Amino acid sequence: MSLVHMRSISMATRLALTGRLHQAPTLVRCLATQAQSSGGAETPSSYLIQGASRGMGLEFVRQLLTDDAKGTVFATCRSPAAATDLQALQKEHGDRLHVIKLDATDESSIEEAAKEVSAVTPCLSTLINVAGVLQDQATGLKPERSLRGISSANLQQSFAVNTIGPILVARTFMPLLSRFGKDNEIPAKLAFLSARVGSISDNKLGGWYSYRASKAALNQLVRCAGLESERKKMGVACLLLHPGTVDTDLSAPYQGNIRDDKLFTRERAVRQLLDIVRGAGMQDNGRFIAWDKTDIPW
Repeated sequence: MSLVHMRSISMATRLALTGRLHQAPTLVRCLATQAQSSGGAETPSSYLIQGASRGMGLEFVRQLLTDDAKGTVFATCRSPAAATDLQALQKEHGDRLHVIKLDATDESSIEEAAKEVSAVTPCLSTLINVAGVLQDQATGLKPERSLRGISSANLQQSFAVNTIGPILVARTFMPLLSRFGKDNEIPAKLAFLSARVGSISDNKLGGWYSYRASKAALNQLVRCAGLESERKKMGVACLLLHPGTVDTDLSAPYQGNIRDDKLFTRERAVRQLLDIVRGAGMQDNGRFIAWDKTDIPW
C-alpha cells in the first residue's frame, strides 16, 4: 500500500485492514456530491473501474476525472507498474486517482484491492466491471465457429474472466456500495459490461460458444444480485450494459463487416454508457440495457 493510501487511516479502517474487511467506518456518512453532468442531477462522487489499464476501462477513468472535478476514481488493473497511461493520469490528477492492483481471476487479489479502497474511502458510489476476454493469442483462446472448436481450457478462461471475476468483485465491494446507497436518496450503481450476444432469445447465428455462454451466465448472476439488492433494501442498482461494437483490441479482428456508423469510438461508447449509469435509479435495477437505452431480451 502506498504512503498516500496510509495517510489518515481511522481506527475503524485499521480494524477493517486487520480482518474486518469492507466494514466502512460507522461514524462517517457517505453523501453524494453535485457534479456537472448532462442532466445536472446529483451524481456519485467515488468510482471504481475494474479493468482500467486500456481500452474502454481507461476511457471510463479519463471521462470520470474530467466530468466530476471533485470525484475520486479507483482504477484497477493486473499490473499497475506497466499501466503507463494510468500513471500519466495519476501525475495529472494527483490524489483524485488511485491506481490499484487487482486481478479479477484471483480472489486474494480482489480482497487486497478492497482493503486499499477501504483505507481511502468509507464507501463507493459507482463500480463498473469492464475487463473481459474474447480471444487471447497467448492461450489460443478464440471464438469457436463450431462444436469442434470447444475446449475445456477455452471455456474455463472465458468464464474466469467474463463471469466469475466480475461477480466476485461485486461480492467483495458490495458492502461499500450499499453503504453509499443507504446514506443517499440515489442508489449506488453496480454496472457490468455485458454483450448482446449473451442474450439467449436473441441468438440467431450461433457460434462464439464460450463468449456467449460466459456473458449469458454473467447476466443471470447480475439479475440475481439485483433481486437481492431490492429485497434487502441495499440501495444498489445492478446494471448490465451492452456498449455496441467499439473500436478496441477486443473487436479489432471482427470489424471488417461493421458499418462505420455502427463502430463506435471509445470516447462515444463510454459517454453513452455513463449517461445510462448516471441516470439510473432503482427502477432500472436488474435491467439488460443497450447503448441506446433500449432493453435487450434475455
